[in-house]
Amino acid sequence: MIGLGALVRRNTKLYFKDKGMFFTSLITPLILLVLYTTFLSNVYEQNFRSSLEAAGAMVSEKLIGGCVGAQLVSSLLAVSCVTVAFCSNLLTVQDKITGARRDLSIAPVKPGTLALGYYLSTLLTTLLISFAATLACLGYLAYAGWYMTVKDVAALLLDTVLLVLFGTGLSSCVNFFLSTNGQASAVGTVVSAGYGFICGAYMPISQFSGGLQKVISFLPGTYGTSLLRNNALRGVFKEMGAQGFPSEVVEAIRDSIDCNLYFYGNKVETGVSYLVLTVAIVLLIGIYVAMNMSCAKKRHNHNGKVFSKIKTVKKSGL
Repeated sequence: MIGLGALVRRNTKLYFKDKGMFFTSLITPLILLVLYTTFLSNVYEQNFRSSLEAAGAMVSEKLIGGCVGAQLVSSLLAVSCVTVAFCSNLLTVQDKITGARRDLSIAPVKPGTLALGYYLSTLLTTLLISFAATLACLGYLAYAGWYMTVKDVAALLLDTVLLVLFGTGLSSCVNFFLSTNGQASAVGTVVSAGYGFICGAYMPISQFSGGLQKVISFLPGTYGTSLLRNNALRGVFKEMGAQGFPSEVVEAIRDSIDCNLYFYGNKVETGVSYLVLTVAIVLLIGIYVAMNMSCAKKRHNHNGKVFSKIKTVKKSGL
């Protein structure tokens, strides 16, 4: 019986052996960081300044840089944790193309173990890249304006882990149905282009129409983005209060950048956001394992019928 550890080691080694797949996954967060700081930072800064001017508040450039930087960092991590998972999970598609997946299915390994082997190896590689991206983001925050505590950094890392778990589960379920490089490329392009919008990373959900806000409030990734926002910006909001900002102004800023989420008009607490994301992770993993076991059962029944027909033909020939 092939063990789970052996499968994880095998998949992880193959991933790092493919230099193109590894460097594509590694460079994605860095490219996003450059793009975000180049294009989105001005948009975020203008929105922030307009909110302050409307409230008649004065703020230092450092605090503005810290607020904009934290918003950029949370947006980047919210997107890259999921998009990198789709890149890391391409091994499942490659194994189907090369026939390795068929060989592993024939080997004495349970379908659930095989599925978890792919999931855990993708999780490990995505975590490695996401943590590297987080360190780069923290370095950028130190330059733009640092207001985070050790507790905030730890919470940010926890949110990153949860989003990687979510992204790995989502990519595993989606990639299960893919069997060609063209399909994998198409899905990767769609996810890279569209996920940032539906999770509130590129544009705050508060700026969408009411109907679209209600639809997006059902998506787990939205709550992951909000958790990253809160932990990255907690120190900034605390500093605003220390500088005498009215609580109404701070609350309005929190609403405008999705630190406060609302589900049909009701404010979503932080604990509920963690619960939604955790439940989504468990469901995705369960669905992925169930799909693999169902597929293996169908294949076993098909092989059994074929074997039975062969025996019948042999007996009739005798």
